[in-house]
Amino acid sequence: MTNLDTHAAIADTVIPVPEAAPGTAGPPCAYARLRAEQPVVKAQLPNGETAWLLSRYQDVRAAFADPRLVRPLLSAWPPTEDADAPPPCLPTFLEMTGEHHERVRRAVLPLFGRGRLEFMRPRIRAMAEELIDAMVAASPGRTADLVAAYVEPLPLRVLCETVGLPYEDRDLYLPHTLTLLGAAGLTMEQVLEALYALQDYASTLITRKEQEGDGEGEGDDCIRLLLAESRRPGGGLTRDDVVSFVVTMLMAGYKTNMQHTGNALLALLTHPDQLRMLRDEPGRIGSAVDELLRYVPLMNAINILVAREDLTLHGQHIRAGDAVVPVPASANHDLEAFTDPDRLDLTRTPNPHVAFGHGPHACTGAHLSRLQLATVIEVLLERLPDIELAEPAEMLPWDESTPLRAPARLPVRW
Repeated sequence: MTNLDTHAAIADTVIPVPEAAPGTAGPPCAYARLRAEQPVVKAQLPNGETAWLLSRYQDVRAAFADPRLVRPLLSAWPPTEDADAPPPCLPTFLEMTGEHHERVRRAVLPLFGRGRLEFMRPRIRAMAEELIDAMVAASPGRTADLVAAYVEPLPLRVLCETVGLPYEDRDLYLPHTLTLLGAAGLTMEQVLEALYALQDYASTLITRKEQEGDGEGEGDDCIRLLLAESRRPGGGLTRDDVVSFVVTMLMAGYKTNMQHTGNALLALLTHPDQLRMLRDEPGRIGSAVDELLRYVPLMNAINILVAREDLTLHGQHIRAGDAVVPVPASANHDLEAFTDPDRLDLTRTPNPHVAFGHGPHACTGAHLSRLQLATVIEVLLERLPDIELAEPAEMLPWDESTPLRAPARLPVRW
């Protein structure tokens, strides 16, 4: 077979999106072979559409920053020629493009910078301490489920406190948020129903805050501060942009952080030597957080981009309109980018992982996610220095309802 024949055969190959082994967060083992043999390969997504999977670090990093690849509207992809199709929803931050995206990002990014988030540090710590204290008080036998008592409630409380979401409204917005995390396997009708519901909730919430008055101080929540910016003469935001902000934070700020926190704590509990090192040297928690972000996937294959023009990558011809899926979970385990990538090394530095993407659409909430995970670990080790798993790791039940797999329970003792 000639090289041309080989390329043609590979181009015609369609594989299923690799899945992590049951009872693991991933990344799927199949990506090691793809990185070596088929770094650009067509895959069938859960909704039946096909997309080009990118598995190597350099390709994933470049794709996120490539202006020829754009994120489609979740409410308009895959495209349809149905004349009766409902209008798409407002774009989330990930889907905004060009001047619109630059204008909104300039307004939002300072709210999630290290300096701005310093005022949140003691609040997050207080919430973490309160949850640990409540867990200990309710556990006379010194055993508890860390997921139910700590991992699950904290990210939502942090999100509500930071963004300005009412915690008491969680039954209104969480069901739609959780639905959208499985969007790759949903019908367009299901996607639109959930997006419309979140958009309506966000608009109603903003109306309530408008009636209450805008924020003015450093400690005010993000929604109030963005509303004030939208009303400022010459401001860079519209009211619709603030609605999009709320929807974006609901989709990206809760379940993902919760699942990753559970996986990160399981990784630490199954590496007791490294857990002891962190307990004895808490100054290493910063590098540990980045290693946990690299080692445990935040996502497996849910970053859909669409080619605006024809391009060729590793001999594969990607046509305008084709979907392209860069996979950070695979990139972060690429031997070409990381030494011994399948080993957890909490002292690893440098650590240029792409857990938060790359380029103009890199995750706005990256600093908040790092701060939250660092606080989770600090408080846990300070309050419960002898914590350990109470059951064998291989016996733990898992939540595998979305690509963001995580342990459903983390029974621990101290």
